[in-house]
Amino acid sequence: MNLDRLLEIIDRQLIDNQDRPLNPTQVMILRGIWQYKTYNQMAIEADYSPGYFTTVVAPELYQRLSQLIGQRVTKKNCRLLLESYAANPANPKTKLSDQDLAKSLPNINQDRSPSYPSGSVPLDSPFYLKRLSIEEQVNREITKPGALIRIKAPKEMGKTSLLLRILDYANQQGYRTVSLNFEQADQAILSDLNQFLRWLCANISRQIQRKPMLDEYWDEDMGSKISSTLYLQDYILDSIDAPLVLALDEVNQVFEHPQVAKDFLPLLRSWYEEAKRLPVWQKLRLIVIHSTEIYVPLQLNQSPFNVGLPIHLEDFNLAEVEQLAQRYGLNWQDGVQVRQLMSMVGGHPALVSLALYHLSRQEITLRQLLETAPTAMGIYAHHLQRHWATLKKQPELEQALDVVFNASEPVTLDHILAYKLSSMGVIRQLGDKAIAGCELYRRYF
Repeated sequence: MNLDRLLEIIDRQLIDNQDRPLNPTQVMILRGIWQYKTYNQMAIEADYSPGYFTTVVAPELYQRLSQLIGQRVTKKNCRLLLESYAANPANPKTKLSDQDLAKSLPNINQDRSPSYPSGSVPLDSPFYLKRLSIEEQVNREITKPGALIRIKAPKEMGKTSLLLRILDYANQQGYRTVSLNFEQADQAILSDLNQFLRWLCANISRQIQRKPMLDEYWDEDMGSKISSTLYLQDYILDSIDAPLVLALDEVNQVFEHPQVAKDFLPLLRSWYEEAKRLPVWQKLRLIVIHSTEIYVPLQLNQSPFNVGLPIHLEDFNLAEVEQLAQRYGLNWQDGVQVRQLMSMVGGHPALVSLALYHLSRQEITLRQLLETAPTAMGIYAHHLQRHWATLKKQPELEQALDVVFNASEPVTLDHILAYKLSSMGVIRQLGDKAIAGCELYRRYF
């Protein structure tokens, strides 16, 4: 049954029972369940604290639904019970047996076909390829007092998918979690240190369900760096009895504002160093995610990018692409097809996943896919056109890319141009030199 229709039926029945309709966050939970999402993913996408969904919204929702239909509703059986109820709301007491549930629930998963690869991969998706050694290393690190984890990779390499799993692990340990994506901050905020730090502190407060009290801690005489530090120390960390995982995604957005970066990045480093001096700061576990190397010059003892645990996400290797192909139902046993695909897109996770999605749906053959891939008629047309538009707006990037693609060996680029092109993923950096990101980009551009 269509979810919107089902929601109408539930709201009508609630009103008939002199109860209020479902609120927006409860509807958000149901839509997430229909899309096979985890609480953690729902919360991050909606910019809420995962703990708020898990401990507040979901229990209240299931209690209301259980009272309405006369059966105990959980995340596992929610869809089946609600669809059964909506089909016969006049007889809500007709219960499904455990055997009925056992028979019906697997069908939900079996009917699940691959979703179009876009954005982060849901926690329960069979199409997520675990990076076991990295995930185990990160999970160990996040339990250490005052930990700092740095994750670096170009766009669409799986950083946010990895972050979802780190935060899920932290939630399982009973930690508080806050996830902030700097792409969501207005440029006017990113360009002003005081506004940016107030934005940061306000969002941290909201995600752990604390009322922002910025004016009570902000002191113009002390400055915004000291004010934000005291706010985090005295109002946030001192008030919680569990570690706080603070994940900062797309930190490279700050790199575009050098004056702010020169103040903010050393501030992150100072928060990390405070854990060695004050026990309260040991509750803070920092995760810093960025697409490229920083190009803003910092002193070694001020940079957060030479301390903590560094994690660099690489392309998938041949065995990993073969494993992912199997999950998409492709019987690529001899490695020939995998090598053919990788000769065009390398092991780029997003490009590989998109190809396997289309091939699994038998919409196109591998030969057709490879022939059309670097053209406006291929499956990567939108991806390539987006990069093309970026290059046309910045001719200096286009010229630098031409130099790389026309060279017979790795070339040295201006460090800012190299930073921007590697952030896009169209080049790869080998030390201080650059090469084409993959054959797809060389042929198209």
